Amino acid sequence: MTAGAGFLAVDSGGSGMRVVVGTVDRGVLARRESREPVRTGDRGIDPGHFLEQLVPMVRASTAETGVGRLGAAAIGAAGLASLGDGLRGELPAALRREFGIGRVALVADAVTAYVGALGPRAGAVVAAGTGLIAIGTDLTCWRRADGWGHLLGDCGSGAWIGRAGLEAALRAHDGRPDGSAGLLARAEEMFGPVRELPGRLYPRPDRPAVLASFAPQVAACADGDPVAGDILRAAARHMADSAAAVCPATGEPQVALTGGLLKMGGPLVVPLAEELAKRLPHARPVPAAGDPLDGSVRIATDLATDALTLPGDEAMLCVVNEKGD
Repeated sequence: MTAGAGFLAVDSGGSGMRVVVGTVDRGVLARRESREPVRTGDRGIDPGHFLEQLVPMVRASTAETGVGRLGAAAIGAAGLASLGDGLRGELPAALRREFGIGRVALVADAVTAYVGALGPRAGAVVAAGTGLIAIGTDLTCWRRADGWGHLLGDCGSGAWIGRAGLEAALRAHDGRPDGSAGLLARAEEMFGPVRELPGRLYPRPDRPAVLASFAPQVAACADGDPVAGDILRAAARHMADSAAAVCPATGEPQVALTGGLLKMGGPLVVPLAEELAKRLPHARPVPAAGDPLDGSVRIATDLATDALTLPGDEAMLCVVNEKGD
C-alpha cells in the first residue's frame, strides 16, 4: 500500500471504544470515543453491538478527514483471546462490506498494550488496572500470564488489592488477627456498615470495579498501616511474578508497566521496582511510550505498509486479508 493509505485503529475495552482514522503519511487525523462497553453474550464479544458502535464513528471520521479509502485496520479488543470467536468470524467481512478495508488485524488488548508501551521489540509488559495481565515476546511467539479475572486470578490488580483491603477491614471488624482498623474506617466511609457489604457487593455485575474502587484507600493507608503496606508489597510480588513468567530469558529485553493502577504511586511502584530488579536483572525497565490505542495505531500503520513484524497468533494477533484468509 502507498504512504497515503488510510487506516483505522480501534481500542475496545471495559470503559468503551476509542476509534482513530488517519493515513500513513499524515498520521492520526480524527479520534472518536464511545463510553459504552461492548456487550458480551453466548458467543463472547457481541459482533453486532461492536459494529453498531464502530460503524457510525468510522463514517463520521472519514467524512471529517476526507480519507477516501481505508486500506487496513487494527481492531484491539478486551477479551478477544478467550471471547473473540464471534468477532473473528464476522468483523473482517463486515469491515470489507462497510468500508472496503482489505486487511484487518484482530488483536487482543494485551498485545495493543504491549505495542503501545514497547513497540515491536522483545520484552514484557504488565498491564495493571482493575484486572491484570502480563504479556511478553521474543518476537517469535507471544506469552501471557494471568488475566484470568477477579475470581480466578488478576493477582496484584486493583480488584485484588481492593478485595484484600476489604478482607483486612472485615478482620478488624470481627476481632481476628491481621485486621486493619484504618481500612475498616475507610470501608465504612465508602460503603456503609461492613456487615451489609456482602449484600451490597455480591449481586452486582460490576464487582471487579467496585473492589478496585477501594484500592486507592489501601494505598492511602500504606505509609502508616503495616497491614495496608503488606497488601501492596504482596501485589508487587504478584505483578513481578507475572512479568517474570513472560519475559524472554535471554538477550536484552525491556520491561514496561502500563495501566491506571500505577497512579497509586510510591506505595506500589517502589516495591514493584524492587521485585522486578530481583526477578529480571537482565531486563531493562523503561517507561511505557504509549497506551493501547497507540499500539493499535502502530499495528494498523505497519499493516498498511507491509511492515508488520510481530508474531502472529490465532488468539492474540490474527491478520485477515482481503481474500478472507
